[in-house]
Amino acid sequence: MQVSTAPDSTPVLSLTGALKTFGPVVALADGTIELRAGEILALCGENGAGKSTLVKILAGVHSPDAGQFTVEGNQCSFKSVADSKAMGISVIYQEPTLFPDLSVAENIFIGRQPKNRLGLIDHALMRRNAAALFVRLGVPMDPARSAEGLSIADQQLIEIAKAISLDAKVLVMDEPTAALSGSEVRRLFGVARSLRDAGAAILFISHRFDEVFELCDRITVMRDGRYIGTHLTATVSVEDIVRDMVGRDIDALYPRTETVIGEVVLSVDKLSRKGVFSNISFEVRAGEIVALAGLVGAGRTEVARAIFGIDKSTSGHVTVHNTALPVGNPRAAIAAGIGFVPEDRRKQGLVMDLSVARNTALTLRHKFSRFGLINSRAEKQTAATWSRKLQVKTSSMDQPVSTLSGGNQQKVVLAKWLATEPQVLIIDEPTRGIDVGTKAEVHRLINELAGHGMAILMISSELPEVLGMADTVLVMHEGLITARLDRDSASPEAVMHAATGSKEKNS
Repeated sequence: MQVSTAPDSTPVLSLTGALKTFGPVVALADGTIELRAGEILALCGENGAGKSTLVKILAGVHSPDAGQFTVEGNQCSFKSVADSKAMGISVIYQEPTLFPDLSVAENIFIGRQPKNRLGLIDHALMRRNAAALFVRLGVPMDPARSAEGLSIADQQLIEIAKAISLDAKVLVMDEPTAALSGSEVRRLFGVARSLRDAGAAILFISHRFDEVFELCDRITVMRDGRYIGTHLTATVSVEDIVRDMVGRDIDALYPRTETVIGEVVLSVDKLSRKGVFSNISFEVRAGEIVALAGLVGAGRTEVARAIFGIDKSTSGHVTVHNTALPVGNPRAAIAAGIGFVPEDRRKQGLVMDLSVARNTALTLRHKFSRFGLINSRAEKQTAATWSRKLQVKTSSMDQPVSTLSGGNQQKVVLAKWLATEPQVLIIDEPTRGIDVGTKAEVHRLINELAGHGMAILMISSELPEVLGMADTVLVMHEGLITARLDRDSASPEAVMHAATGSKEKNS
């Protein structure tokens, strides 16, 4: 394909034709990337495209089996993470790992603390140096405070400050915004731009196209472990990048088709939880997709947890087919026909050390056990059936679910609940952290479920997903429903007005 690039300049880092295999598995067939001083380069690709393996090569975790690797024109061969850091490369992961019992300053300078004339750690100088780093970043942070209890966003800033203190030439940000609020993302972007303007080379990895196109100067795309191409952000569209990523056009990322809307299945009447949300009322009918939209902290997830009985509501009622559910009783909700796919699939939806089969059948253990013994054969047969239906990519039903990609883990959570044959499916952030190709598959599946008469309550922070999939959009702000929009009247402007508490365009 034709490659669009920025004007010629000597790259700070260049990796060309990198090969990495693990036994018979080729994780990276052609890892190629070029980072330049004073720019932010996006790395895009589906799960399994080879992005993580490439980053681990840059970080010194893996050594390539073949290929050319240079930093500032010098050939490199990293044997450890320390080698990578010594060459000025720092990686900021989605969830940093700080020492919670140490202070902010101690985390930044751990292992290289400044000493006084007596050879003792000079804590005052260390705090001053840390404070100077945060001044350079343009963000307030108390160097003396403990790292325990800091938000993910603040932890990432500490890692960035550490990178600056090491005179890092290359900063790799691997899905840094996945757990951040909108204001935290804006702050991080401001820091990234200031570092770029100061001459740093930044590699930004994200599934969120709006962030990529807002922040990055160029975009490199990988597919199936191979380099596909690099574009100037200003010269391409989202459709162009999607086409590169999946090798085909996605005509309908949100394949919502008209379905016959039936009778009311789920009814929520004046549901409240003191201090969290209040007076929540709505209905979901058979074949209908109702989306709860709003900003982080609006109370959407908390409403879903109360409906399912994980959290106790303080007043109000939830009924399924006119049968009232007891408060705070998930077993009763499951028995009534409700399935719940949580936002955090790794911590709340799956048991990561267990197999695909065991995770899929967790909700049906009462069917597969007798006298305390589980019928493994029946368990695997059920899991295999749902894996085929949902196209879960796994080597066997015994494969640990922790080894699957994020998209396939999401499918296993869906399989676990669909195996119960629910009448209502509550699905919180159905496509968070998964690539665009798998997103299309999940959207197709949700659409098919609605087409077969399932009532679906979807929570999503992605506005295009809400507008593309929902028949009805309920917008929440500070624990209240501030707008009810049908498919025709739901627009980005109307949703955002309601999400921020404005009354102008609420319906």
